[in-house]
Amino acid sequence: MNSLDGQYQDLLQAILDFGVEKKDRTGTGTKSIFGYTIHHNMSWGFPLLTTKKVPFKTMATELMWFLMGDTNIKYLQDNNCHIWDGDYNKSGRTDGELGPIYGKQWRDWNGLDQIQNLINELKTNPDSRRLMVSAWNVGELDQMVLPPCHYGFQVYTRELSLEEKIQWVMKNRDLELDNLIITEEAFSDRTPKRAISLLWNQRSVDVFLGLPFNIASYGLLLEMIAREVNMVPEHLIGHLGDTHLYSNHIEQAKEQISRGCY
Repeated sequence: MNSLDGQYQDLLQAILDFGVEKKDRTGTGTKSIFGYTIHHNMSWGFPLLTTKKVPFKTMATELMWFLMGDTNIKYLQDNNCHIWDGDYNKSGRTDGELGPIYGKQWRDWNGLDQIQNLINELKTNPDSRRLMVSAWNVGELDQMVLPPCHYGFQVYTRELSLEEKIQWVMKNRDLELDNLIITEEAFSDRTPKRAISLLWNQRSVDVFLGLPFNIASYGLLLEMIAREVNMVPEHLIGHLGDTHLYSNHIEQAKEQISRGCY
């Protein structure tokens, strides 16, 4: 069963019950807790909340923009994605640039393509403990309209058991167990041999507006990476730092807690 909605509602309730009042850069005010973990098993389904509408296309457009290495707002606006408009307008810039934010760091950190390096390592050294991508480039933070909130992610892989491979073949090839010869040699090169998990770290979490996007975005990224390296997506984990509700989202959070999930 997909437990994501329940986890999310528990987080909302924890902030309402235990959050402390903190000032913030917007002047709105927040209720905040420090340190929280979201843990979703991808076999339960795609991590999209059902207790509120999450615009999937908007989320996917932003992720593709990151992966293209783009930092200009034009692509987003041309594709009806406006989640960066506020920070851009506050910056006073007129050239469309947001500075060396996620896309720049992911695809061109001082000339290094971190995403391509990650893919290469997953294909050649999947047990590495250095399968990481960082957006927190300390030397360039002052050039960004907003320093990265989700500042880095790490992936982890493990070998699938023979039983797990059989289950994958049965699910994806629509075969009956009786038709399989249960040996390692029976599987084609297209049969995944490993499972892959992703953990992202986030320093600042707007729980009502931003977090549903973040969860879905990293879920989609995990699916994409898994397909690229022919692995099975497994665990999606979010480590959250300053985890807060803005004061003008309190009543909406209470309403969402009261809703049943699908």
